[in-house]
Order: sequence, then structure tokens, then C-alpha cells
Amino acid sequence: MGVQAALGYQHKAGNPIHRAMRSIAASRPGAVFFSKTIQPIDGAVHTLTGNMTTATELLAGLPVVYLTTVGRKSGQPRRTPLIAVPIGDDLALLGTNFGGKRTPGWVFNLEAEPHVKLGYRTTEIDVVARSATADEFEAVFAAGGSIYGGYTKYRERVDGRDIRVFVLEQA
Repeated sequence: MGVQAALGYQHKAGNPIHRAMRSIAASRPGAVFFSKTIQPIDGAVHTLTGNMTTATELLAGLPVVYLTTVGRKSGQPRRTPLIAVPIGDDLALLGTNFGGKRTPGWVFNLEAEPHVKLGYRTTEIDVVARSATADEFEAVFAAGGSIYGGYTKYRERVDGRDIRVFVLEQA
């Protein structure tokens, strides 16, 4: 069984409101706004709904996974909400950081310790992350762009750093 099935994770096309929100979030101003606000809002909605949904899923129709890494410097657990991209039976994560200049911290934590936990709604499983191959990298971006156009725009905006892509497989 792959990671998608183990978590019950799936994407849907989204309704017109979802698609409009995705478009707003993909814009440069939207990405800046959501990069600073969505994580605490998602966390609050996730807690209030008994871990059943997030603001991102309600507003944009994008299901959110929670990646729990170990801080490479602190050694403390770090929980990050992310959109995962289906690839085969597994899931992939893109280190786009909303198209920002910096590589997200979870990427460095994942590179330091690839054995992590991945949660979706009320299910959490152990996974192992590995860097995507060149072919997988392109496949993940193609699939990600079809789910959320922001990934394509983020990739165009990122300059001066490599975007890391990870494939998550069950441990």
C-alpha cells in the first residue's frame, strides 16, 4: 500500500470558489500574504475541527498534510502543513516556499533526517523521504501544476536557489 492509500489522501478538481482562491494564492501578492498567514490559520482550523480539515482545504479545496520532522539544530519536533503531490502510489513535497528567496526550513530538516511522520486528518504514518530523481522532479512539477497552478508560478519566480523535491514512501 502506498502513502496516498495509507492516509486516504486525494485531490479533487475544486469548485469555482476553490479555483478562484488558488489563483489568488498563486499570484505574487497572494503568495506573500499566505506565506505569512496561512500556517497559524490552518493550525487553528485543524484543531477546531478535530483534525478533520484546514482553512486551505475549505477555501481552496487543497488537502493539507502535516509533516513532522526533527529540527536539525534543535533536535525538537517540527510540524509543518504542506500540500502534497500524488506521484504513483506515494506523495511528493515541493520546497517552493511560496516562490520565496529562501529554502524552507523543513527541507533542511528532511535532508538531515529523512525518517519522519506524515499526517492527514486523523491518520499519521511513518514515511521515509528521498530526493526525487530528475524524471520524478519534472513529473512532480507537472502533476503539482495541474493541481495548483501556484507551483508553476513559484518555480518561475524562484531565482538563485534550487527547489528541492522529495518523494515520500512508507517506512
